[in-house]
Amino acid sequence: MTEPRVVVIGAGVAGISTAYVLQQQGFTDWVVLEKGSDVGGVWYWNHYPGLTCDVPSQIYQFAFAPKPDWERVWATGPQIQRYHRDVVDELGLADRIRCDTEVLAAEFDDADGTWTLTLSTGETMVADFVVCATGVLENPAIPDIDGLADFAGPVVHTARWDDSLVTDGRKIAVIGTGSTGVQVVSALQPGAAGITHFVRSPQWVLWAPMGLPQVGAVSALFRRAPGLLDRVHRGLLWGSGILADIVTTPSWRRRAVQAYARLSLRAQAPARLREDLTPDYEPLCKRQVVSGSYYRAIRARNASLVTERITGVEPGGVRTADGRLHEADVLVLATGFRAHDYMRPMEVTGREGIKLDDAWADGPRAYRMTAVPGFPNLFTVLGPNSPTGSISLQFSAELSAKYIAQWLTRFRDGELATVEVTEEATDAFNRQVAEAMVPTVWNTGCNSWYFTEGGTIDLWPFDRKTMVRMLSRPEDADFHVRVPAR
Repeated sequence: MTEPRVVVIGAGVAGISTAYVLQQQGFTDWVVLEKGSDVGGVWYWNHYPGLTCDVPSQIYQFAFAPKPDWERVWATGPQIQRYHRDVVDELGLADRIRCDTEVLAAEFDDADGTWTLTLSTGETMVADFVVCATGVLENPAIPDIDGLADFAGPVVHTARWDDSLVTDGRKIAVIGTGSTGVQVVSALQPGAAGITHFVRSPQWVLWAPMGLPQVGAVSALFRRAPGLLDRVHRGLLWGSGILADIVTTPSWRRRAVQAYARLSLRAQAPARLREDLTPDYEPLCKRQVVSGSYYRAIRARNASLVTERITGVEPGGVRTADGRLHEADVLVLATGFRAHDYMRPMEVTGREGIKLDDAWADGPRAYRMTAVPGFPNLFTVLGPNSPTGSISLQFSAELSAKYIAQWLTRFRDGELATVEVTEEATDAFNRQVAEAMVPTVWNTGCNSWYFTEGGTIDLWPFDRKTMVRMLSRPEDADFHVRVPAR
């Protein structure tokens, strides 16, 4: 029996799920490398004002680490970050996680079937398997705007927020919409001397009471009855099947949610801004924004909405196509992430010297979210096609990690030396994705971060049952499996 040397890259939702599975299945030679100074992934890097998860707390948690006492029905970013830290500590995973350790490069050795990793600490590390649990929303997208570097005041991206930044009493310009823009405008508006929201394309906003606390009696009941908490969690996972139907299949449910989005706009948005706040695409086509405060914030006396195209940034503010200079003291970039980078900027070199950047020149491409042709013994958790509109990321991550662990077990048992998904299987899966994407709401005529450079939609278009079926056990016919030399 040969214990596999496993390196997991990333300590967010995907990395913690993988670490838990490796621990539970008795693997002993593994480590998690995290470039940040703490665990949590996107919840470590993001801590801008107003950050709130748009998924209810009781489903946005690991099944193996239930939390009965969330403070709010929709948890804030700091609460979720503390939860991840607590999970790592309570499950005894902390000693296996090395923070402040970025993987700069990973190269496969064709001769001996191992990976060599180059670390930011100056070390190198050799592994039999690499699991990239680097997530989706990690690398900030900085807009290419003329003069951005010339702005006289602070410029801050929401994904790299400066906690020492003073915003109260200052004129704030926020560039970018989506959930981040909506949340940061809502949070900063009350204290600002003035806040201007630059919106290139308005978003549909579903109204919901995001600040709703979880009643103390509910937390107490869940603490006393963990079985009930588990049933609630499972019930929410089951209920997500309704969401899958909404986003993947034209139905009365989809029409009902879209009607609610239009109702939210009519009921909450001020009449003078309603036209500017009305998108030119169907609700749900983009990542859905949920808020209970944005429309109230944007209609305040100190707030303004600008839909004119930005032509440049100057020391004193933002210039738009109508020639107007919008004065600002602070510039906030709520411009999202380079969502299709996945494990990059790490330089990954696979079999026969193939570079990941070349393999993904037209956008990320993988097999069932977990494997990339040309890269033996390398797997991804929450990799390409993993974003979903209806399936818990924690569920997807744990399921993927258990699937990968089956390959590691076969290595440990001496059944294989290397394993690599075939081009044919990867092509077949991507054809299935393209076909399944046709009736989805994401394919109804809008542009969003879901689209890759090659024009494909980087999402999971199937339901949870299909995900379980595809990742229940490996199908050897889809892989090149090399057995150990005897």
